[in-house]
Amino acid sequence: CCLFSCLGDCQQHTSCGIQKCTTDFVSFTSHLNAALEDFDLEFCKALRAYSACTYRNSKVCRGNLVYHSAVLGIGDLMAQRNCTKDGPTSSTNPEMTHDPCNYSGRTEAGEHQGGEKTLPPAYLFCGLFGDPHLRTFKDHFQTCKVEGAWPLIDNNYLSVQVTNVPVVPGSSATATNKITIIFKPYQDCTDQKVYQAVTDDLPAAFVDGTTSGGDGNSRSLHIVEKVSGTFIEMHARHIGTTVHVRQLGHYLTLAVRMPRELAMAYEESQDLQLCVNGCPSGERIDGGGHLPWPVMGKLLPQGGAAHPRSLYTVETATTKCHEKMLVKDIYFHSCVFDLLTTGDANFTAAAHSALQDVEALHPRKEHWHIFPRSGSGTVGRDSKFFVSLRLVCLILVAFL
Repeated sequence: CCLFSCLGDCQQHTSCGIQKCTTDFVSFTSHLNAALEDFDLEFCKALRAYSACTYRNSKVCRGNLVYHSAVLGIGDLMAQRNCTKDGPTSSTNPEMTHDPCNYSGRTEAGEHQGGEKTLPPAYLFCGLFGDPHLRTFKDHFQTCKVEGAWPLIDNNYLSVQVTNVPVVPGSSATATNKITIIFKPYQDCTDQKVYQAVTDDLPAAFVDGTTSGGDGNSRSLHIVEKVSGTFIEMHARHIGTTVHVRQLGHYLTLAVRMPRELAMAYEESQDLQLCVNGCPSGERIDGGGHLPWPVMGKLLPQGGAAHPRSLYTVETATTKCHEKMLVKDIYFHSCVFDLLTTGDANFTAAAHSALQDVEALHPRKEHWHIFPRSGSGTVGRDSKFFVSLRLVCLILVAFL
């Protein structure tokens, strides 16, 4: 009787530490982003720390159902993520640990040192594809000519320049055949690294032949070849940035995810950035309602210049694009426009891949799809699809 009484008192007064273990695990993982390449590495470190914490509390938590559920859950998660039982673990003091070459870690450390809970860092997305279509950091969607070399991004941490060439004779539409990316030196995390891709040469290394920057252990900057010769990813942990570069057909596409505070860190002389401010009005194909929309496989002339006949009509181009994109958003309409403009089916894959990049990198799911609306000046409102509809209506009115 005394034994059971003692056990009862012990259970009441002995604290099971599972709640602290769980709280630490949440602290380790709350800032992680599944879209980033180092997610599995950091998540496994947190799981191993969680497991070690439960082991230390195994005796006092022996009769606690929450504890046993946590142990089973840890095992399942480690199996799902292919985590090894042995390996590095997250610090037992998450408030005090940070990696100076990990942007997420730096922002977490700053938050704890300040003593106040702050919002997680905001990220921005910019993409360029097709002939060419630009989605800016402000989620404005534009179609531009921008022939020659133009800066997409030029801030204190990253520079991205693209070179565009005409797609078909007589058309103002262009497409990207060269991309130059410069990761600027940052503290002890990385020295300057330059990447360059041109049509039919999409290397999985920087121009100096290396595939990473910074310390070999941390690899704050590195390149991953996703599909040989057609798709590479660059991960810059020190600035929280991910870059996708693809080749589809004879042209290149680009997508960038970057923290807002870093993307907007630039001097006044660096204001010509297409990702930040969009294309100059004089470079807009869709500006002012003068987009040369293809009709029945032939482009309407602009300035008296006639264009070659495309193999596609509006109907066949719509059917072709609908094979890959079921949602008729701005990417779908860009696909139709590109097919009618060039007759090149590779632009269908470019539009589809651009949307895949949005889904992988854009921080806000509710903004993945932009739908054309009438008007101009805001998200999706400068759509060439509705310009074409207005033009068709004017033609019909003229014949009534």
